[in-house]
Amino acid sequence: MLTVNNTLVMLVDVQERLLPHMHDADALLARMEILLKGCKALDLPILVNEQYKKGLGEIVEPLRNILGEYSGLEKTSFSCCKNGETMEVLCGYEQEYVVLFGIETHICVLQTALDLLEKGKKPVVVMDCVGSRKPYDTKVAFARMVQAGVIPTTYESVLFELLEGARHEAFKTISGLIK
Repeated sequence: MLTVNNTLVMLVDVQERLLPHMHDADALLARMEILLKGCKALDLPILVNEQYKKGLGEIVEPLRNILGEYSGLEKTSFSCCKNGETMEVLCGYEQEYVVLFGIETHICVLQTALDLLEKGKKPVVVMDCVGSRKPYDTKVAFARMVQAGVIPTTYESVLFELLEGARHEAFKTISGLIK
């Protein structure tokens, strides 16, 4: 079971020149914003990965605004786990669960999830906060991840699981985000 003590978050490549090409990009971004605000309210560690910033730009402004100051982990590999800097930061945390969201589902998110499994972490992919250009690519990636042992979830489900109950100090904030 996910708790605020055993979970960290990994944001994957939601960048300026990439997001607009994703299927249903506006709705996807709206869900990502809710998830990220909830993760911030829960004070979870958040690793921000950016694919080739020179070509794809920075993390999109709405997410940057939620993050505030952050240190992006720039990569050119598709899997975040193939980036030395990301792995160095990740290894500095003891959390066993890694909540993953971002783009593209069938490339960077998939490869990162599979590599996290291989490294002994438990990837939890927020299925309604990942996307690809073509819905079929996302569908196939979901099936492959679940078959490999990745834990699927939704942004509402993961946020309420992390809260554990209505007595948590972030409950009002998160329930307000969901409504």
